[in-house]
This record gives sequence, C-alpha cells and structure tokens, in this order.
Amino acid sequence: MHKRHRSEILAVALLMIALGLLAFDLAGHVLSHGERVAYSAPLSSYQTLTYTEWISDVVNPERGFRYSFDDLDPNLDYSYYRSQGASLIYAYLLLDNYRTSPLPSTVLQRLQNALDAVRSAGLKVILRVAYNFGPYPNSEPDAPLPWIITHTQQLSPVLHANADVIAWMHAGFIGAWGEWHSSTNGLHLDPNAKWQVLNALAAALPADRFIQLRYPADIIAFFPTPLNASDAFNGALQARVGFHNDCFLSSDTDYGTYLDPTHRLTTTNYLAQMSQFVPTGGETCALYTTLQNCTVAIREMERLHWTDLNLSYHPDVIQYWRNQGCFETIRKRLGYRLVLQRATFPVTASVHQAITVTWTLSNQGFAAPLNPRPVYLVLSSTAVVHRVLLPHVDPRRWLPGTHTVTVSVTLPSTLPATSYALALWLPDPYPRLQGDPRYSVRFANHNVWDEARGWNRLGQITLTNPLTHSAFLPLLRR
Repeated sequence: MHKRHRSEILAVALLMIALGLLAFDLAGHVLSHGERVAYSAPLSSYQTLTYTEWISDVVNPERGFRYSFDDLDPNLDYSYYRSQGASLIYAYLLLDNYRTSPLPSTVLQRLQNALDAVRSAGLKVILRVAYNFGPYPNSEPDAPLPWIITHTQQLSPVLHANADVIAWMHAGFIGAWGEWHSSTNGLHLDPNAKWQVLNALAAALPADRFIQLRYPADIIAFFPTPLNASDAFNGALQARVGFHNDCFLSSDTDYGTYLDPTHRLTTTNYLAQMSQFVPTGGETCALYTTLQNCTVAIREMERLHWTDLNLSYHPDVIQYWRNQGCFETIRKRLGYRLVLQRATFPVTASVHQAITVTWTLSNQGFAAPLNPRPVYLVLSSTAVVHRVLLPHVDPRRWLPGTHTVTVSVTLPSTLPATSYALALWLPDPYPRLQGDPRYSVRFANHNVWDEARGWNRLGQITLTNPLTHSAFLPLLRR
C-alpha cells in the first residue's frame, strides 16, 4: 500500500479513536445513537470559595423599617427615603369624599401617578384604603358595604397594573383609619361584611399579592387552622392573608390586638405558624418598656417573623431601642438577611457539560422573602451574558436558618470558550422591574454585589471546547 494512503488511514483511525473517547464522560457513560450526554466535571476540578459577611444593614426589597404617609402624594420625591436606607413605604389612600359615590377618574389617575413616583424612586408601598382618620372612639363615618365593594372593583385595574410596586395591602376600608374597628356602619361587628370585604379586595389584587388583617381574632375566625408549609403559596385565600399589629408590644394586650394576656399567648402560637409564609408587620403606638425592652422585642419579632416596622411612629419606642442598643440589630433583621457562606463550582468546564453549583447561605433575618421571586444562575464575559432560570429554587422557603442549595445546569454549545463570572441573580419577577437592580435581592457580603446589574458574584469559571483541543487540531485540519 502507498505510504501516503497508509498515513491517511492512520490519521482517520486516530481521529475516530479521539472522537470515540469523547463519547464517554468521566463516569464511563456511553453516548448511544441519538442520545445527548451531559458531561460532568471531575471532582478534582471543583473549587469551594468562602465569603465574608457585610456587617451593616443591606437595603433589600419588601423588608425593613419603613416610612409612613397619610397620603400617597404623586408630587412627592420618594427617592429621599430610598437614600435613607428604606425599600418600603406605607401610605393611605383616603376616600373620605366618596363614601356614598363612585370614584371619579381623577382619583384613579392620581393613584396611578403616585405609584409611578414610587416606582421611579426604587421603592414599594404597603397601601391601605380608608374613609377617615378616626378619631377614636367617636370616628368619622366609613362607607356602607355596597360602596366598599364598588370601590374595590373600581380600584382593581390600577392595582393590577401596578402590582409590581405594591408590596402588599392592609385590608382597610372598615372603620376608623380602615383599621377594622369603630365602624359607623357597624361593619366591624358583622363577620359576613368583613368576609365580603376581604374577598372583594383579594379579587381586586393579583393572586400573588398578600392582604394583612389587623386583628388575629378575625384571622382565626376565617381560618381556624393555621397555614402550613404544604398549603403556603398555593394561591388560596388563606395563603394570601397576613397580619399587621398597629400597637406592637405597647401594652399587655397591644391595645386590644389581643383580648387579654392569656389570649396573647394562645394567639401568638397560631401567628408564629402562619407568619412563616405571610407578612407580619406594623408599628408601635406607645412606650411600654415591660414588653419593648430589647430582649423581649427581638424574641417576639423572631417568633412572629416580622418583615416591616414603621420608623415614623412611635418615636419614643424607636428612641428607646436606640438607647438600649438594639435598634441596628432590628434594622438588619427585619424581613430577610441572606448571608452567603460558601459556594462550590467548577474551575473549568466544557460546553455540552452539566456543571453542578452548590451554595450555602444563612438567613439571619426574622422572616423569609415572601413575594414570588425567580433565581437565575448567570455566566457573563465581556461579550456574552447567559442566564439560566432555576425553576425549583424558591427563596420563599428560605426561613431563618441555614440553607444549602445544589443545582445542575447544562451549558449550551453556543457559549464561547473563555472565562466567565458566575453569579446568582434574584430579580423582581415583574418585567417592568426585572432589569432594575434596586429591586434585586442583595446578599449581605463583601465583594459579592454587582450594583450595576443586581447580581451576587460567586467567582470565575473557564469554559473550554474539547473539539478544539490542541491535540486534535492537526487531525481535524487534514
């Protein structure tokens, strides 16, 4: 046989052997006809990195101390409050001029403009509708039930269109300050009326938004068995109902929040269970050091998973916590505080390859993140950004404590072989906010946060393409 022919046959044979070797991964799996194999990186090519905690508070969506407003004013520059470290505000929508009449279009447009202003500032709002600002006990009128139902229906299009910046709503509407007491129409004494208002507001909001009730007795009357993990986030009404306490630890009964101290004990057992999955927040209304000392206050916030607290009221309580030295601890722990501890992922990997990424974080806050939020694994180079949605990772399950998450992701062949930054991205699920890093979750760590893009950087990974390995290039060029 001619030497040239022999050398060509040898080259082809070597090429076939080389390509055949690519049909096996390191665990020895065979690439059969028509089957696509995801290659796993060898354990020796993995790295484990550890991360340093950021000691101060981290401004994150839908949590923390909040500022409160008697009117959601569309002409107010809310960015000031963002600059003060807030991600939340609370505001009334006062409808005292429309207790027995439809809402004019000007009211709806004003609300739209105000929510636009909140969005521009990078904030979210807890909203409450009311027909008066008290006083107590001789309150100004609220609205009859039929008009309340009509108003929820009129508000619904605006609430749906702006649900992205509505953190959640108070049930509102009934009684003094919309606080479900002192109703001049007797609605606070009518269980059926209260049930109708709750359902009307639930229908007026998207199914992914919570409603907080003022009184635990109402919650328990509506739902005798507390919400559990298996029913959380299923979209049912109970899974959308939280609790707001507007006299937190301000007397032995929190000024009527609980019937008596014994009722407080039994009721908080119920609230401790449900508040793992729905928001608990509110404000203090008087200084009462017996229950508001730092030890008791923090223990109660831990137990009831407090997410938000009014920084504007009561000022004596806020100053007391400053003087006692626990104000900053409360600031950091309201809602969630996610501290990345370590992550394990490949140093190098090949396209077509399934990489495994594991991370461990500690939620040092009082509560879990509550509203729906996607998690993405991101690979980025100077020319390419590749995002992978992790559909089975749900931050709402990250209750206080330590959590380890492991994911496996197959890399597409279209990714260029180069070095990539690897990151976790927890953006807002609403398209209008998803690209705004102010609405992404930031881990409480040094040297992790990418402020411009809202990513939490884990480290570097290098991708290679085995078909272009230098040992095969001479054969592929013949």
